[in-house]
Amino acid sequence: MEISKYWNDIVDVVAKGQKSSLHCAIASVDDQGMPNVTPIGTVFLRDDFSAYYFDSYTSQLADNIQKNPHVCLMAVNTGALFWFKSLFKGQFLSAPGVRLYGTAGELREASLEEKALIEKRIKPTRWLKGSQLIWSDFSHVRDIQLTSFRPVKYPKMMNHLW
Repeated sequence: MEISKYWNDIVDVVAKGQKSSLHCAIASVDDQGMPNVTPIGTVFLRDDFSAYYFDSYTSQLADNIQKNPHVCLMAVNTGALFWFKSLFKGQFLSAPGVRLYGTAGELREASLEEKALIEKRIKPTRWLKGSQLIWSDFSHVRDIQLTSFRPVKYPKMMNHLW
């Protein structure tokens, strides 16, 4: 499916997925062909059909990308109310999830704008001890050039979508 044609829908699904799940999942493959899925709470989409994430605590993902830069980013709206309404009506009013395929780039220093966006995202929890422990040192990001996508499908409940 053409990513540019559905970009606004994709952005909406990823935003709802991150809001309800607090993360996206990024899948990679190691040099033995073993898959690895990493939860990442710091994914941001751009208008040019690319994404980036703050690369912290992702040693296996980083190792895999060095050997094979192809990744799959998945976001799913896990909101209980979203699912209850959808199951009650027998139809999704919006897409429940999306898989984005692309190529991850080299690790680079985050820009001031990127740092400001992550600070804004974590601001509501900044005062919590756990937040201070895990979200206090975001300095490097990795870009993902997105090339295609595939919706998460439940055919009988979403024939009208995509």
